[in-house]
Amino acid sequence: MSTQTVDDKLQRLPDRPGVYLYRDAKAQVVYVGKAGSLRSRVRSYFQESRPRDAKTDALVRQIADLEYIVTDNELEALMLEANLVRKHRPRYNIILRDDKHYPFLKLTTNEPFPRLLVARRVQSDGALYFGPFYPATAMRETLRLTRQLFPLRTCSIEIDGTLPRPCIQYAIHRCNAPCTGWETREGYAKTARDVQRFLEGKNDDLALTLTRQMEEAAAEQKFERAAVLRDQIQSLNKVRERQKIISTEEVDQDVLGVVRQGNDACVELFFVRRGRLVGQEAFFFDKVAGWSDGEILSAFVRQFYAKPVTPAPEVLVSEEIPECPLIEEWLSGIAKRRVQIQAPQRGGKREFVAMAEANAAIALQNHLLSRGNRQQLVQEELTRALSLPGQPNRIEGYDISNIQGTEQVGSMVVWENGGMKKDDYKRFKIRTVSGADDFGSLREVLGRRFGRALEQGSVLPDLVLIDGGRGQLNVGLQVLQELGLDYIPVAALAKQQEEVYVGDSREPLLLDPTSPALHTLQKIRDEAHRFAITYHKKLRGQRTIQSALDAIPGVGPTIRTSLLKTLGSARRVRESSVAELAAVPKVTPKMAHKIYEHFHPPEAAAEPGAPAAGEPPQAIRG
Repeated sequence: MSTQTVDDKLQRLPDRPGVYLYRDAKAQVVYVGKAGSLRSRVRSYFQESRPRDAKTDALVRQIADLEYIVTDNELEALMLEANLVRKHRPRYNIILRDDKHYPFLKLTTNEPFPRLLVARRVQSDGALYFGPFYPATAMRETLRLTRQLFPLRTCSIEIDGTLPRPCIQYAIHRCNAPCTGWETREGYAKTARDVQRFLEGKNDDLALTLTRQMEEAAAEQKFERAAVLRDQIQSLNKVRERQKIISTEEVDQDVLGVVRQGNDACVELFFVRRGRLVGQEAFFFDKVAGWSDGEILSAFVRQFYAKPVTPAPEVLVSEEIPECPLIEEWLSGIAKRRVQIQAPQRGGKREFVAMAEANAAIALQNHLLSRGNRQQLVQEELTRALSLPGQPNRIEGYDISNIQGTEQVGSMVVWENGGMKKDDYKRFKIRTVSGADDFGSLREVLGRRFGRALEQGSVLPDLVLIDGGRGQLNVGLQVLQELGLDYIPVAALAKQQEEVYVGDSREPLLLDPTSPALHTLQKIRDEAHRFAITYHKKLRGQRTIQSALDAIPGVGPTIRTSLLKTLGSARRVRESSVAELAAVPKVTPKMAHKIYEHFHPPEAAAEPGAPAAGEPPQAIRG
């Protein structure tokens, strides 16, 4: 898209709050931001007088198009921005690479005989929710311990007290069998209240109550009951020991500390409930060069709490974050109570933050060592196993895809420094080969890729990996030799036996199935295959829809192109309603009806015996 188009849009920007999206030449979203005034904020990126920094300069060079969405206020813009960042994961935004969902425990107090269940989100159903738990293993441990301590039912049957005999949970002292009437509703309700107190963290009062009950049982010579209570008290004390007391006040706080090293950063999050440290977790970021610690914390807060997570009344951070009042307002809306963000400079709260920073530093160091050691191990093993002249920092994987010789395509994927580098992926539509000729197609793909690299002086790989066997390897060797690039090593990985072919040897290499080096080659090979198949399906779908559209009277190349360009894919054309089709440029309402009916024939044309419109299909029995 031309620069003029961007300039035109810059002139029409409204002086309203909203969210803006920048796209690159491939129409990929590269940055999402929010603004109190779209006009002043977006224009500031393109002004010569703006403060220069490498991060913004690199972003502006990528901008080929922009979009914006107007909102009623800046708070709505903040919420929309978080959703769009999570959806598009733009290259120039700070991305929280954490897809975990933190669970809750749900006490079904909306039932006559409550149960304790695992829940993924809080609902307004009258039940009590506890959590979320960080990490999820803490939830499983709490659930296990709760069921060990309290005889709460786990079944989902309706309790009416009429069953003739209890289940095995009664025999192992995990339920007092209200289903048989052996336990009254009042007695069961007392157990449910004890569970609630335990999950609320009121362990001190509960321990005193259990101790008193144990002494009473012992005095009445109910030694079996006293032994059960003793075991419960011991389990409860273990929980209290694990929860480190970091405050003499019974406060609820989320404590965030950030540290960074080079292009990487770590945010450590402490969960303090009633003055006890009940959980902690480390979150890692990469590509943070050019971002301040406050901006990293701001991005973390906006993305982490956009999940079904309720913030504590106090959020302590190691650095002041931008637009703090606005984020406080957003968090307060999530929690349905006031939430304050503080960056303490001294006192006990500052000590909590310093503790989080110290843990973040250790976690980041271990993370970087683990990542670096694994990459080093893979590179050393590949060098040794494949007899490479040096360690492979960049590996390019190639694959060919076709079905019965139609829509032949090729793919190139890139593994670089321990990870897939998707920005360097390339797709090839085969031009010079007809029929199902994988060798000829591979020759064309490699010739185009490396011929262009020689012309443009672009980067070359340390290893070429081809999906296939000895035949595919020979093609790769021949192409590189013809181009004078025979010093680049080539390998082929066959699918059936996972055999690796290299050099002139007729016998393949059989790497250890548990080898990280083989796993890396498999990952690259499978990614090349996936990328080729995806492109092939797209072309096949376009060809199919084009053939179908060409069969409709009145639909020519102009309308067909407009449909595919506006709706984005062949599937969307087929699935669109009449109204959606009529909204496409060049498509009249009458033509929209024609196209819709072509893909959705009237019911009269259905096969004999098919159900009429609105009639449910008949059940099929095996």
